[in-house]
Amino acid sequence: MGVADFVGLIGVAAYLSAYGLLQLGKLKVEDGRYAALNGAGALAILYSLIFDFNLPSFITQSAWLVFTVVGYVRSRSRRAPS
Repeated sequence: MGVADFVGLIGVAAYLSAYGLLQLGKLKVEDGRYAALNGAGALAILYSLIFDFNLPSFITQSAWLVFTVVGYVRSRSRRAPS
């Protein structure tokens, strides 16, 4: 297994951790750690795709990263005092 595959697996672990912790009630969608795990997962998988490119996966991971950033920004703006 190469470095790119290992980094990709770390991304998968980040995604699964985020989802598992959400389902177990340990994290909430509004929690910055949830966004961090999702963002890290997408970035790690995108890194691995540099070395073994797959267009559908690249599109999926790019969209996931954009959605994560948008959700995080919206969540933070809701918490900001008016």
